[in-house]
Amino acid sequence: MQTDDAERLLEQLDAEQRAVATTIEGPLRVLAGAGTGKTRAITHRIAYGVATRTVIPNEVLAVTFTTRAAGELRQRLASLGAGGVQARTFHSAALRQARYFWPQAFGGELPPIAASKLGLLSEAMTAIRLRANQAELRDLAAEIEWAKVSNVRPDDYASLATSAGRDVDGHDAAAVAKIYTAYEEVKRARGRIDMEDVLLCAAAVLSEDERAAAAVRRQYQWFVVDEFQDVSPIQSALLDLWLGGRDQICVVGDPAQTIYSFAGASPDHLLDFPTKFPGTTSVTLMRNYRSTPQVVDAANAVMAGKVGTSAVRLRAIRGAGRSLKFTGYPDEVAEAAAVATEISTLVAGGADPADIAVLFRVNAQSENFEEALAERSVPFVVRGADRFFERAEVKQAMTLLRGAVRGAPTDAGPLVGDVVAVLSEMGWSSTAPSGRGNVRDRWESLQALVSLAEELAATDPGAQLAEFTGELKRRAEAQHAPMAGGVTLATLHAAKGLEWPVVFVVGVHEGTMPLVYAATTASIDEERRLLYVGLTRARDLLHVSWAAARSPGGRGSRAPSRFLAGLVDQGRSQPVPSGAPRGRRAKTSKVATCRVCSRPLTDPRECKLGRCADCPSNYDEGLYEALRAWRRDRATEEKVPAYCVFTDATLTALAEIKPRDVAALVNVPGIGRVKLEKYGSELIELCSAEHVSITQMAP
Repeated sequence: MQTDDAERLLEQLDAEQRAVATTIEGPLRVLAGAGTGKTRAITHRIAYGVATRTVIPNEVLAVTFTTRAAGELRQRLASLGAGGVQARTFHSAALRQARYFWPQAFGGELPPIAASKLGLLSEAMTAIRLRANQAELRDLAAEIEWAKVSNVRPDDYASLATSAGRDVDGHDAAAVAKIYTAYEEVKRARGRIDMEDVLLCAAAVLSEDERAAAAVRRQYQWFVVDEFQDVSPIQSALLDLWLGGRDQICVVGDPAQTIYSFAGASPDHLLDFPTKFPGTTSVTLMRNYRSTPQVVDAANAVMAGKVGTSAVRLRAIRGAGRSLKFTGYPDEVAEAAAVATEISTLVAGGADPADIAVLFRVNAQSENFEEALAERSVPFVVRGADRFFERAEVKQAMTLLRGAVRGAPTDAGPLVGDVVAVLSEMGWSSTAPSGRGNVRDRWESLQALVSLAEELAATDPGAQLAEFTGELKRRAEAQHAPMAGGVTLATLHAAKGLEWPVVFVVGVHEGTMPLVYAATTASIDEERRLLYVGLTRARDLLHVSWAAARSPGGRGSRAPSRFLAGLVDQGRSQPVPSGAPRGRRAKTSKVATCRVCSRPLTDPRECKLGRCADCPSNYDEGLYEALRAWRRDRATEEKVPAYCVFTDATLTALAEIKPRDVAALVNVPGIGRVKLEKYGSELIELCSAEHVSITQMAP
């Protein structure tokens, strides 16, 4: 019998969500379009089952694809009165089962997981007398991952990879099969397993040990699988072993958001679900609550271009919003400058930088946007992996912070100051490192902790380290990662599952969207779905742009992506002609040259520096130190990261050129009109004075 609590759970659901929540028995497939409230529907289904006593919480296994999603699911279920439900990723659930049952099934402990696949792969390459650089090793590692999640053994790889059209640059299928074999041998000799083995080991335990399989099936009677369009063959096989022929399963997914086919995912598991489970109830969620009708129409138009699409056609629920913008630029530098200028204007008008995202196809596209945002003093964060609390630097910071709590005096100082003092021991500073890579990723992790301390101090001025470490522990358990405040820069893949009020999708031109090597119908369809994912991240404002040329002065031959047909052509927003002058930005299109050797510059950092990285420098160390001190003070005064005042590259250029008037200052790379008006007189005064460096002062 339904309780009052159960009825209340249904009150705020629409008709389709209510159908999901109340379909408790038997197989259920939910086709959920972007922004249609799928998490709301499945959490209310679980909570409704608990409230009506149809389901026991600890007998439910809810499977997600990221720890972030699992953490969100646990939090929502707890708030709905369904705490105790196991919400895990496939790997987390598999690892737990494999570790527990391995000794009884095969004897001994489950081998430890290798810290790095690349190290083992490099050793394997050496063993068979082959060589590969780091980029090639990463490609080979990804290919081996595909093979393992697709249940492709080394002996079968060459034939199956060839028939599947797989390609690893620089290595034919036979060579990859040989490398794959050597990798498995080295891994076995070292007594290690990799992350793909975790799934395979769990499947082996449940296949070989009936007692283990029976125990797992007694524990879990009811299954929910999110993002089912991304399931791989080995994950599907493991799910079948968990079920053991039963059909108490609900799967949720969207064929239009299948963007991991290259890694072994297939929407066929979702589309063919009713065939595999006769009697399946199918519910389609199509009411989009996230985005304006303009955004929804654009997303539908992109997917309508695919013949025979199985995508859910979204229906906007919100009222009309602002018109979309589709704009072309002469080159990628001009595109980044224009986007950064628009973002700067939004922030100056009161927008929170954290409510804005710039999304692109590949990581390499972020550089120009990082530079352009830094020039305009707009803070940004480059989004990385979801496993924030699994990062080595975060674990180390939490250990040091806990130690500081134990040794803290009773009259401890302000929270933020104490956190900064601890993190400074790890090398954190208020100045972000230049460029990208592991150093920048580490700084962003620590900066996110500082930002969280500032957030806690603002809401609770009396909070001290003990409360802060408690908050970190709570978030770690929920896998809820804090983000350093700023505009998000992310690839379209990294943006999946997220949303922002304002989104700029950039670089949407032929050759990048779709990528030039997307040659098959299947790969082009996946690129289309990837753009669809990007567009549907926007809640209120959506800007789509492309660049006719890669570099300033380049041949402007690139056309807008074919996926925009019917959007740009219908004149929703007139694109800027590729060769059109752009007022003050027209000078951006001139080719920058090295002031030492006159060679054309294309690298963004070299453009900012004004010379080739390896050309000689007449660097004034004393002036550079004075500029750094000035920048630190300015950043403190303006309450922004130091790099938002000027990057290290611009400071270096100033210390080399030493401009003493406005005419000289405007020719320094990185000094635009805004920075000139804001800092010009101070910089001229600094550059005109005499400075003594620290090394010159040494006896």
